[in-house]
Amino acid sequence: QVQLVESGGGLVQTGGSLRLSCAASGRAFSTYTMGWFRQGPGKEREFVASIRWSGGNTYYADSVKGRFIISKDDAKSAVYLQMNSLKPEDTAVYHCAARNFAAAEYDYWGQGTQVTVSS
Repeated sequence: QVQLVESGGGLVQTGGSLRLSCAASGRAFSTYTMGWFRQGPGKEREFVASIRWSGGNTYYADSVKGRFIISKDDAKSAVYLQMNSLKPEDTAVYHCAARNFAAAEYDYWGQGTQVTVSS
């Protein structure tokens, strides 16, 4: 079955950087879009960034544009989220997700990794 496993979260000071990883397994993802979402304390889940596995088109939420970079490694079947210039408002549980590129909803979700940015 499909598994998405996130890693790389932790505690960082304002202005610092973290790199999240998502290891994807269980199927071929060439027709999929991979996304990162986050849910902060007391907040609803929100979209952060996505990348099409085929072609590499990327999309970002306005709140992270210019600070975060999403990328993928085909050989490792992994997706990454490089987070720079972190702010306290970036504190959240970050989830990796996958959907068929033609689908409206994400089908598969990881358990999440905690990112805490201290002020």
